[in-house]
Amino acid sequence: MTNVLYAAETLEAFGCALFVAAGMPEDRSIIVARYLVEGDLMGHDTHGLAQAAGYLKDLRAGNMPADGDIEVISDKTVAAVWDGGYKSGVWLAWKAVDEAARRAKKHGLSAITIRRSHHIACLATFLPVATEQGLAVMLISSDPSVKAVAPFGATEPLFTPNPIAFGYPTDGDPVLIDISASGTTMGLAMRQKVEGRRLPGKWLVTADGEATDDPEELFTDPPGAFLPLGGLDRGHKGFGLALMAEALTSGLGGFGRADGSNQWGASVFVQCIDPEAFGGRAAFEREAGWLARACRGARTAPGAPQPRMPGDGALARKRAALANGVSLHPSIIPALEPIAAELGVTLPKPL
Repeated sequence: MTNVLYAAETLEAFGCALFVAAGMPEDRSIIVARYLVEGDLMGHDTHGLAQAAGYLKDLRAGNMPADGDIEVISDKTVAAVWDGGYKSGVWLAWKAVDEAARRAKKHGLSAITIRRSHHIACLATFLPVATEQGLAVMLISSDPSVKAVAPFGATEPLFTPNPIAFGYPTDGDPVLIDISASGTTMGLAMRQKVEGRRLPGKWLVTADGEATDDPEELFTDPPGAFLPLGGLDRGHKGFGLALMAEALTSGLGGFGRADGSNQWGASVFVQCIDPEAFGGRAAFEREAGWLARACRGARTAPGAPQPRMPGDGALARKRAALANGVSLHPSIIPALEPIAAELGVTLPKPL
């Protein structure tokens, strides 16, 4: 199979049509489709439209309510807790970043946690909602229903990869950081398993405690696990990040693993910070821009490429995709084809 190119607007229209046909209101479907396609534009193709089939399955089964309001559990102006009721996590994450940004511009900073959200796709796609307004933003997610990553020193899976994203403006392109507290994502491992391939590195651990690149080891009895970032020798670093993520998401939200959740979803933490409330936006962007240029221009080994800042690759891929077309992984459209046929939605036409 080879990748096929599509216009971004064609994919957004296709995604929107799928969710509308499955019962989601159009305004909400537009947001979901936009940010899924944004993941593919940035090159994060395990967390773009690749997620749509699973979302549509849950939507049609009633596990992701198509409509309804957010339940506000607590609101103390600069800090709030929302219960998403497992509604679209993409829509909830976008709405939380947008609202936290609005409050940060008024109060200097703001944080919102969401409990019982559905899966929120690619975290990096939401960062520009805040950075384009001159704000710094942190977005963290965990899934209380899933056990995949082992604590450092163990082989038993207990928590999720717990992605952590942080974005901030500079006097040039923003810096868009999106990492996991584990060595790799569940999306990549599952794709490699389905395709009968191994991972690029030994980012998993067998039930016997050996590092491995074989995703089949996740399905043994007892199962292996994902290693925390840093692997067998430095995994205490990723373990620490994972614990931070769990505390800020499920801990602050008041709902998590201790509640025995068994529904695919997410606990989410969003924080926005306005540099104007501190040393000023101009000073912040000047400092951030200086360091970004210094890093990109730093001395390298002979013949090695220059360093990139987090987000440089994603933004370059997005610009190229908008100009030349979005290259989807060859598994994505075939996975959506039967769903589109059932819903009466026409498949997108390639460029």
